[in-house]
Amino acid sequence: MSIDYQQKIPNNVDLAGDKTLQRALEHWQPEFLNWWADMGPEGSHRYDCYLRTATSVDQEGWASFGYVKMPEYRWGIFLNPQVPDRKISFGAHKGEAVWQEVPGEYRANLRRIIVTQGDTEPASVEQQRHLGLTAPSMYDLRNLFQVNVEEGRHLWAMVYLLHRYFGRDGREEAEALLERRSGDADNPRILGAFNERTPDWLSFFMFTFFTDRDGKFQLSALTESAFDPLARTTQFMLTEEGHHMFVGRNGIRRIVDRTCEIMLRERTDNPEKLRALGVIDLPTIQRYLNFHASVTADLFGADLSSNAATFYTTGLKGRYMESRLKDDHQLLEATYPVLNAGSGQIVVEQAPALNALNERLRDDFIKDSNSGVDAWNKNLQERGIDFEFVVPHKAFNRQIGPLAGVKISPHGKVISADAWNANMRDWLPTPEDRAFVQSLMGRVVEPGKFANWISPPSSGINGQPVECEYIRFG
Repeated sequence: MSIDYQQKIPNNVDLAGDKTLQRALEHWQPEFLNWWADMGPEGSHRYDCYLRTATSVDQEGWASFGYVKMPEYRWGIFLNPQVPDRKISFGAHKGEAVWQEVPGEYRANLRRIIVTQGDTEPASVEQQRHLGLTAPSMYDLRNLFQVNVEEGRHLWAMVYLLHRYFGRDGREEAEALLERRSGDADNPRILGAFNERTPDWLSFFMFTFFTDRDGKFQLSALTESAFDPLARTTQFMLTEEGHHMFVGRNGIRRIVDRTCEIMLRERTDNPEKLRALGVIDLPTIQRYLNFHASVTADLFGADLSSNAATFYTTGLKGRYMESRLKDDHQLLEATYPVLNAGSGQIVVEQAPALNALNERLRDDFIKDSNSGVDAWNKNLQERGIDFEFVVPHKAFNRQIGPLAGVKISPHGKVISADAWNANMRDWLPTPEDRAFVQSLMGRVVEPGKFANWISPPSSGINGQPVECEYIRFG
C-alpha cells in the first residue's frame, strides 16, 4: 500500500474521500506544527537532516532517505493492509469477525486505550527536546531527530483514530494531547515515566532501550485488537519502533566499548580514575540501568488489574504474540504467578490469568530486556573484563501495585528501610552520578567526530559512511 504524498496530510486511508474528516485533521495539523515549534527538538528547525520517510507499509522498501528540514517532515496516517476475513482471536468474541467500527459498549475503554498510547508519543519528544544541544556526534544527533519525528508520526496515528471513530469526544481528546506537557505540575502526561526528565544522553539511550521496549510490547498487544483499524495502525508503528530500540541498544554498547577501551589501556577499573579520564564507569551505567528498568516496569500497570481483564475479555487488547500461545485464548480457568511481599520475603501466588495480564506482559518485557543486556555482557567477556550488567528484579524500586514502596534489593530480597538507605547509592543514580554524566555533555557535531565518552558506531546510516554529514548546518 503506497502512501499518497500529494495530499496536505500524507496517508493511505483515502482521506480525500471523507471531506469532513479531512477538514477536521487539517484543522488539527497547524496546532500540531505549533506544538512542534514550541516543544520539538530545540535548535533543529533550520537544518537539513538526513531522515527516513515512510513511502509504503510493505515489509520491503517501505521508506526512503533524504534531506529535509524537520518542520517540513511529511507526517501522516499509515495503516497496514486490511486482512480479508480476519477473525477475533481471543476473549469472549473469539471467532467473530473483527470490527471496522467501534462497538458502542466498548467505546469508552477503546478511547482510553488510544488516548493513553497517544499521550506517550508527544511526551517523549518533550522529554528529549534539549538533548540535541549536547549531542555526542552528528550521527547521534541525526538518530535523535529520527526518533523524534517518528514519535510525532505515532501521535498522528492515534489522532487519526480519535478523529475518525470517536466524533466530538475524539476531537477534544486529540486537542488535549497537545495541551499536556511532560513534567508539568498542573497538566502532566498520563503515565509517570513520561514525566521524568531525560537530562543526558546516557538517560536517552536507557530510555530508548527500556521505555521504547515497553512501547514494543504495548503496541504488540494492540496489534491483536478486535478493533481492526487500531490493530493495523499499531502494526505499522512497530516497524518504526524497532529503530528506537536499536538507538538505545547500540548507544549503550558504544558507551561500554569506550569505557572498556580506557580500562584496558590504563589497566584500571577504579571509577574515580575512569571519571577523571572522561568516561562513564560501569557501576554508574548499572545504576542508570536499574533506574530506567524499574521505572519502565511500572508502565505495565498493577500486577492484578480488572481493567486488563476487561480489555482482554472484550477483545480490545491481547497478549504479546497471542496467536502463538497454546491455550484456549479465553483464560476463564487459567492462572498465572504473581508476586507479593509477605513475612519479610517475596512470595509467589497463583492468580487468575485474566487479572494478571499486565504481569505477564511485564515478564515478556523483562525477558526481552535481558537478551539485550546479555549482548553487552558478551562484549565485556570477550574483552576479559570481570563485570556483568544485570536487569534488576522486577520487584525492585516499584511504585505501582502490591510491591509499591516495599524495600526490595535489585536481587529480589526484601530488606529493611535501614538496609535500603545504606545501599541505595550503590543501586540508583546519585546526584553526584547525574552531575558527573551531565558534565560530559558537550556538543560534538563535526562529521566523523565523537565525544570522548562514546565510541563510533560500526557502520553509518542507510549505507552512508560514519563520517557522513547527516545534518547540514549551513
